[in-house]
Amino acid sequence: MSKPIDWSAYELIEQIPGKVSGRPIVRGTRILPEGIVTSYDMGASIEKIRESWPSLSVDQIKRLIESAHTQRGPRNP
Repeated sequence: MSKPIDWSAYELIEQIPGKVSGRPIVRGTRILPEGIVTSYDMGASIEKIRESWPSLSVDQIKRLIESAHTQRGPRNP
C-alpha cells in the first residue's frame, strides 16, 4: 500500500467543506487527484486518463502525477 499524499501544499488542489465530503479535489472540479494517480499507477496512459477526465489538461494530469510521485516515490514497475 502506498503512502497517502498530502495535497494541501499544491495550488492545483482545493478542499471545500461539504464538497466531495471535504476531500482534496482538483481546483474548480469534483475530481479526486488520487483517482488520477491511481489510474496512472495501474498502467493507464496520460492519454487514457485524459479521455476519462476530459475537463483536465494533459499538463494538469502530469503535474498531479509528478506531485504524488515526488512525495511518495515513483510507481512500482
